[in-house]
Amino acid sequence: MSASKKISASNSRLRSLQRWGLLFLGPVVAAFIIGFVWPFIQGIYLSFCSFKLTSNAKFIGVANYLSAFADDSFRYSFGYTALTAIVSLVLINVIAFAVAYALTQGIKGSNLYRTVFFMPNLIGGIVLGYIWSMIFDGILSAYSTSILLDTTLGFWGLIILMCWQQIGYMMIIYIAGLQAVPEDMLEAARIDGATRWQTLTKVTIPNVMPSITICMFLSLTNGFKLFDQNLALTGGLPYIIQSDGSTVNTTEMLALNIYNTFYNSNTSMRGVAQAKAVIFFILVAGLGLFQLAYTRKREVQQ
Repeated sequence: MSASKKISASNSRLRSLQRWGLLFLGPVVAAFIIGFVWPFIQGIYLSFCSFKLTSNAKFIGVANYLSAFADDSFRYSFGYTALTAIVSLVLINVIAFAVAYALTQGIKGSNLYRTVFFMPNLIGGIVLGYIWSMIFDGILSAYSTSILLDTTLGFWGLIILMCWQQIGYMMIIYIAGLQAVPEDMLEAARIDGATRWQTLTKVTIPNVMPSITICMFLSLTNGFKLFDQNLALTGGLPYIIQSDGSTVNTTEMLALNIYNTFYNSNTSMRGVAQAKAVIFFILVAGLGLFQLAYTRKREVQQ
């Protein structure tokens, strides 16, 4: 076969592959646009509107955003969510890395331990919240109190729940990163007389930075987006009554605050809730991108 015929046949196969690619890619793109892009654009528009139903939305400008920032409960939820996310970020990643490091040291039954630690991640958030609610009620009944009556207990209850659910998942990612550390670098450190701690901090952790980047991103965004566990465990309770008669739920995170604003008895607040949701998206996306950029700079190229 001549060179020109080979080129023609190759181009024909390439065009055929492109047509099949478009055929399979088309439904995916259509589903993405229908299920995400269009609702997202519509949600941004509705954040500038007053509405009870989307069909009768009335454009009112930035009034919803001004109301959102003036809402004491929203500002409180912002601070509470940030604190919860930061504390859970540190605890989840430190414990998950420690467990992963221990399970890659050749201990017996490591595969069984990995399975046991990972299993809580398979339980749904609502179910997990109700399970831990019953556990805490059983423990605290001896002290004649409840997790729903104490803000501090509610905070640490959420932290324990988040750690219990997510540590196993992050552990798997850290194990994959630890197993990818070049053995020759570890061997060179041992030959040079480095201690176990020096090897860990100077060799292992820099090489595991890609896994640290992923785990920090997941735990940070999960901490801010927490909703179902918050709803099932505390429902935002307890609450305090302010001088103007409004109430602030002291264990209510941002996602739950948006939900309660949208579905409360005052349907005129739905535009405000939508504005809160847009602010929430910008916050989480911005923090996630900043964290990715910050930690990726500290990754080493193998």
